[in-house]
Amino acid sequence: MVSASIVESASEIKTIPLLKWPGGKRAILRGLLPLVPGSFHTYFEPFVGGGALFFAIDPSKAVLSDANPELINCYVQVRDQANEVIEHLNMLRNSEEDYYQMRDSAPTSPIERAARLIYLVTLSFNGIYRLNLKGQFSVPYGYKTYLRPCDPGRIQAASAALARAEILCADFEGVASSARKGDLVYLDPPYTVAHGNNGFLKYNARIFSWSDQVRLSDLAQSLSRRGCKVIVSNANHPSIVSLYPDFRVEVVERVSRIAASRDFRRPITECIFYNEE
Repeated sequence: MVSASIVESASEIKTIPLLKWPGGKRAILRGLLPLVPGSFHTYFEPFVGGGALFFAIDPSKAVLSDANPELINCYVQVRDQANEVIEHLNMLRNSEEDYYQMRDSAPTSPIERAARLIYLVTLSFNGIYRLNLKGQFSVPYGYKTYLRPCDPGRIQAASAALARAEILCADFEGVASSARKGDLVYLDPPYTVAHGNNGFLKYNARIFSWSDQVRLSDLAQSLSRRGCKVIVSNANHPSIVSLYPDFRVEVVERVSRIAASRDFRRPITECIFYNEE
């Protein structure tokens, strides 16, 4: 069994996430970190996204997955060929013209695809990753000319953490179903509940249905019965809460950062469900 030093605050995280991602959990790490057990076998995160909790605890053995092939390719390339990704990023400039040229490009090389994703997320408006209905990256330039497209230290640190992880592009159920007694499973699905307190509804409704939410809750209960430590972050809404009757729940507050104007960014609440050890 792998020992994990307990990280209790965001100031103590082991590694800074490589990417900012929609629905990323950096803002609620203070609620997640105290729930991480002191020891576990393998860490599973089948909706890895920005991987805030994974990078924070930096486990010695992990299985990470996501349904987004560009994200998974990026993590694989950073894990296996960090120097090449850095070399390619170092050739790119931070300017409006270069940004839109990169946004309109469609590289086929895995390394170039990884560099493109890091470049766009780093320099896009508000650091947002968003695709239009045609599946094209559609976020405008952020005009933060002081930012460097390449942060070698961050990429190398992410590579070191990812070196201990199996990385898959797959549906969450098949990946998490391989977890066994003593494993830690963190489930952070896209939020699809239709209510006014959910800034991610439009982004996620196309990729995670209500039936997926039900499927996820069934999986969480099955993993709990199997002896896994299970943590789920999800929307704070009665319909979601009703799916986790056997789990304890903590409500945490964060500020929504999706809105373009600060005037429309407001506190919202989310639920963290977890089982007893």
